[in-house]
Amino acid sequence: MRVIGIDLSGPKNHKDTVLTIFKQEGNHLQLVKWANNLSDQDILKEVFEQSQLDEVVIGIDAPLSYQDGGGDRESDRELRKFIVNLGMRSGSIMPPTLNRMVYLTLRGIKLSREIENLNAAYPISLVEVHPGAIIGSRLSQQNIEYVLAYKQEQSARSFIRKWLTEQGLTQLPIEMEVESHSIDACAAALGAWHWKAPSYNAKWLFPACPPLHPYDYCC
Repeated sequence: MRVIGIDLSGPKNHKDTVLTIFKQEGNHLQLVKWANNLSDQDILKEVFEQSQLDEVVIGIDAPLSYQDGGGDRESDRELRKFIVNLGMRSGSIMPPTLNRMVYLTLRGIKLSREIENLNAAYPISLVEVHPGAIIGSRLSQQNIEYVLAYKQEQSARSFIRKWLTEQGLTQLPIEMEVESHSIDACAAALGAWHWKAPSYNAKWLFPACPPLHPYDYCC
């Protein structure tokens, strides 16, 4: 199985779009590619190439649907409650139609549907993920401050990179600590792996509700 984590940014912000590709090796995920500054076509090319080799599981950090009428989806409200109970801040869960979110939502919806239309040799499955919640729900309570600080502080990113290796993600270069998008892409892969692999479970899951919300949302 190949597991891909994508930290998606808005359509004009290719620079902060990061993709990680892992290959499952027993109970570990081995990093085989790490790339940033990606267009939609770049992402589709990477997914297509991996889908010719093995089953592909993709965790995307971006809204893959929106609430008809605007505001929170039910899943957004439930995840916000979940992370607040962990000691995290509620503001990291934003409605998909919020002004600062709409272009990211547009890109997430467009890209996910394009992935579904690829001529894949092996199955591709998609799940919407929240990297911060993936990290926070697996950290011990005494270390929760690291998930609150990793967007701003390299020392927190250094801790989380090392922690990710303890969760089974191998070959993570130290350069990933420079900015948070690479950490998020790795966490997205971790969440998608736990969602899909039978020996693991997502820490929180909101099931898909087609046709308006066609993908599971998990952390």
